[in-house]
Parts: sequence; C-alpha cells; structure tokens
Amino acid sequence: MTEFDALFDAVRAWGRWTPADRGAWNRVGAEQVRRAVAGVRSGEVVPLALPWDTRPGPDNPRPVLHYMTDLGDVESPEPSAYKDFVAADYHGRSVTHLDALSHIAYRGRLYDGRGADEYVDAGGARFGSVAALGALVTTGVLLDLPAVHGVPWLEPGQAVRARDVLAAEQALGVTIGEGDAVLLRTGHVRRRAERGAWDAAALSAGFHVDAVPLLAERGVALIGSDGDSDVRPSPVAGVHSPVHALAVAALGVPLLDNLDLEALAGATAGAGRHTFMIVVAPLNIPGGTGSPVTPVAVL
Repeated sequence: MTEFDALFDAVRAWGRWTPADRGAWNRVGAEQVRRAVAGVRSGEVVPLALPWDTRPGPDNPRPVLHYMTDLGDVESPEPSAYKDFVAADYHGRSVTHLDALSHIAYRGRLYDGRGADEYVDAGGARFGSVAALGALVTTGVLLDLPAVHGVPWLEPGQAVRARDVLAAEQALGVTIGEGDAVLLRTGHVRRRAERGAWDAAALSAGFHVDAVPLLAERGVALIGSDGDSDVRPSPVAGVHSPVHALAVAALGVPLLDNLDLEALAGATAGAGRHTFMIVVAPLNIPGGTGSPVTPVAVL
C-alpha cells in the first residue's frame, strides 16, 4: 500500500451519515445554521463567484456559452421579451462551481465505498448528485494566506500545509470548527488580474495533502479556494488531484472551486474578523456531478 493510500484509508468517513450522498453536509443542522446567523453583524453581502467567462485562454480552454435567443423583435402584443441561453463545461478553472460527491472516485470508489461504474453513467449520477446536497448555510472561515504572509498572493505551486493552517488560525484569530466552510485565499484572482492568465491546471497554489487530516479532525463540511484547493503540480506521484480524492471520495466533503475571494478579503480585513455566514445554493440538477454556483458571504 502506498503512503497516499494509507492516508486515504486513515481519514475516510464511509458509513458515517444518512443520507450518505450529502456526506459532510450532514454535519450542518439547525444549531450550526443558528450559529452562522447569529454571527452576522453588519449585514454586508459579498458574492464569491467569478464572472461568466466566454473568452478562451490558457486557463479557459472550453469557454462558457452565452448568446441571445430572443431580442424582442418578434413579440406582439406588448410587452416585448429578451431571452438568452447559457451553458458551461464547468468542471475546469474558469467557472465558480461546486463539486458534488459523484464528481470524484478513487480506486474506482465514490464516497461511502460506492462503485463508480455502478452509480455514474451517461445518464448522470445515481448517488452523490448535486441535487442530493441541496443548499448549505453555515459559518465560513477565510484563511487569507497572502494577508498572513504580507504578500499580494502566493506564487503558483506554493503548498499550504497543516502548519500553515495552524499559523493562519493564530494570525487571523479564527478557529475552524465542526460544520464550518473553510475558504483558502491564495490571491489567484489578483495575480491573474495583474500578471495575466496561465495554465492553472498545471501550476497553482493550494492545499498540500498533509493539511487534509487537520481539516478532517476539525470536522469541516465544505472546503473552497480561489483555485481548486489542490496545489499543482501534485505532490503525490500518479494522483493528479489528491486533495480532491481525500476531501470528496474519502471524507465526503464537497469542494468549491474557482472562487473570487478578493472582495471578501477586503471586507473581512475591514471588519477585523475572518468569519461570516456563507450560503451555497447549487442548481437542482438530478444526476449532476456538481453545479455552477454563486456562494454568498454575509458579515
């Protein structure tokens, strides 16, 4: 057994919850929602999604679609209507989205030990779909690593390890708790705005695998990042997305990818606290392996 396989087996949380395909979202009940709501002070609302990007680029090889289907010029009687069409191959590096538990399998198994070939086919997922997750309201914790280090961003390829998470908690005055959503800011969006796009699927800052046992111990319900949570290149030979494998397939923790955390970083710094209420409401897509989403933070 490889070292990574041993880590996967050590942290996996199979057979823990009912319904199983909500995974770690079962950690969030009425008590966690009330705690999140009670933490709202100013009422400032901060959306956390990137704009819908129709332009091709090194980090957007399959641009999303947006075109008009009705320009109001064939309507009678009044009022005229204007309609459009949108579509996306959203599991990439340009669309803010949620990964459901059917998105990742490791050693042929989805979360809870379900065989991927038994539960996911051309018709979609029959276990772990985004429709099974529903919506989430909980406490969010922003780990703003560039703020901790006094830099505008982490350089692509820089790994955030368990020791960095602990240091960030101390520096930012936060403690990650049961049912929380942990959002990692690497400064990816700011770097892209100032330096231009690059192939982030090959080189990006993110969590090292050694941070995952700490997050598992804290009982998190959701992990998100302004990248896709994985540091790249992968530190695990033969596993291109080890944090995805550990979080989704072992722990049953959905992931938020490609967040825009710049406004939230400014808002939390201004408020002098790095916790907030977060609302995540994916599209209700039966059989879907995830969903484009606009999470919202409320301070």
